[in-house]
Amino acid sequence: MAVLRHVIRLALAAALALVATAAPALADPLSVTSRMLVERRVVAADGSASVELVPPIKVVPGDRVLVALAYRNTGTAPIADLVLANPMPKGIAFRSPAPTGPTPEMTVDGKVWGPLPTLSVALPTGARRPAVADDVVAVRWRLARPIAPGAHGDLAFAAVLK
Repeated sequence: MAVLRHVIRLALAAALALVATAAPALADPLSVTSRMLVERRVVAADGSASVELVPPIKVVPGDRVLVALAYRNTGTAPIADLVLANPMPKGIAFRSPAPTGPTPEMTVDGKVWGPLPTLSVALPTGARRPAVADDVVAVRWRLARPIAPGAHGDLAFAAVLK
């Protein structure tokens, strides 16, 4: 259990180690926060069940999580050409984009980015195979519109604890 807690702490720390880049002329700050929520099945008094997203207190391999990034332009000028990237935390495997919001680009090698169906993985034989969700090592979002002063947004993806 202590080892699992350590893996979870490392995964959470890695999730917070995201990279935000913007146009070189960026003079005003960008605030970005990252959090991880765990899916929990909750049974009501009437016996009906639902799934809720809750802060991770106790997690086990196979638990589904949502990695969420919130951004805000706290400056006085718009921020253009914003790219927000999140490496896949150790012990966490990508599963899908969040059902709402923009779909991120993905990479399986840190070099080529795009939608998962367009990516491939090199095999030791020199051949290539189509990439699958478990191959994803990072996700990123390119925000098409400038972020106005005071504007904010949320980005997320679903993952699972290995």
